[in-house]
Amino acid sequence: MKSELQLIEFIRTLRLDDVDAAAVTTARRVLGGTMATTVAGALEDGVGPLRELLVRRSGTPTATSLVYGDRLPATSAALLNATMARALDYCDAMAPGVHVGSSVVPAALAMAEQAGGCSGEQFLRAVIIGCEVAARFNLTEAMYDGFDPTGVATVFGATAAAGVIAQLDDGQLHHALGLALNRCGGSYQSNVDASLAVRLQQGVVAHAAVECVEFAAVGITGPAEFLGGVYGYAHLFARDRGFAQEVVDGLGDDWRLTGFMFKKFPSCGATQGVTQLALDLARELETRGDDVDRIAVTLTPYCHRLVGNPFSIGANPRVSGQFSVQYCVASAVARGVAGLREFSPEAVSDPQLTRLIDLVEVSADAALDRRGHSAVDIEIRMHDGRVERRGYDTSPGYPGNELSDADHRRRFDDCMAYAELRLAPGAVDDVRSFV
Repeated sequence: MKSELQLIEFIRTLRLDDVDAAAVTTARRVLGGTMATTVAGALEDGVGPLRELLVRRSGTPTATSLVYGDRLPATSAALLNATMARALDYCDAMAPGVHVGSSVVPAALAMAEQAGGCSGEQFLRAVIIGCEVAARFNLTEAMYDGFDPTGVATVFGATAAAGVIAQLDDGQLHHALGLALNRCGGSYQSNVDASLAVRLQQGVVAHAAVECVEFAAVGITGPAEFLGGVYGYAHLFARDRGFAQEVVDGLGDDWRLTGFMFKKFPSCGATQGVTQLALDLARELETRGDDVDRIAVTLTPYCHRLVGNPFSIGANPRVSGQFSVQYCVASAVARGVAGLREFSPEAVSDPQLTRLIDLVEVSADAALDRRGHSAVDIEIRMHDGRVERRGYDTSPGYPGNELSDADHRRRFDDCMAYAELRLAPGAVDDVRSFV
């Protein structure tokens, strides 16, 4: 159980002073982004019915829902807050698609309130640990093979963060992480079918994390060899490729959470590069789409399976738009902007986009894999014969093409300005100060 014990020792003994400055910056950006997207996502589809269900279920109120202020059990508060945080798909992520902060932060907040509070230093430390653990459990595209990365890897990070806040001892933390192994799950079919399960999965992970900590605190045991055992995480999900040791290699020195990406646009990470390229080309060509003959987009096979399917408005238009390259490109060209309002159900359902959406042809090319996970190419042909091509090896927001500090401030401000349920006067500044 060497790997498990090394991981627990890291979680229990890490001091904030020993954390790399870049990792601290990443964690603060995760925290700020999560708080902003939660506020902005409070009225998105599915949130209202979920809130009503959780309030109706009741239970001992030990934590609070953000924005609404409902007093709920900590598990319910984590579930609701995390679902709101993911609703706009504007949160942090990590290739090949694991979303971390939107579960880690709500789980840590709910546990902090249930525990009677904690210092800012303790909270930041918990968020850093949660993000780092999730990053270390993150797998490759081939290993996930259709599993939702958030449902598989993030549950360990969220459990670690909540366990730190709850001040579990070594044995309790060991059992909590072991219990988390049995909560791994989720399918990317939720994304492909543009279902509300995408945002709910984020909440399910936060709920599971708090629950695993609560179970362990009262003496319920989990599998001790949750990482390297014969049926542990490394076998079930990483296909026995020495992964158990990889999880703990360089702990405390090699900060993998610095590999997070932050979205420039409120849509799937696989659409970030092509959205920027479409905006740039539309501006250069001075077009809004009326004089376009054809738009060809080439993606990696993995990204194509996720966002390259023919566009359909479906029952959840925002999710349909978030996970459609056809929509993202057509909207960017026609509108010259790709913000939160361009993914509202009304915007996604706009019939005036139909012709341009039909002109967007999306294909997959395995050769792009050699250029990078987020590699993408686009070609636009105009009525007058002009042809323009552009591409990215590394799309905006990914490591190597990071967003600027100004971009992060803009994301925060965009969310607060978009929120239909406004915070009380001065509360936005309070959130900034908290972060």
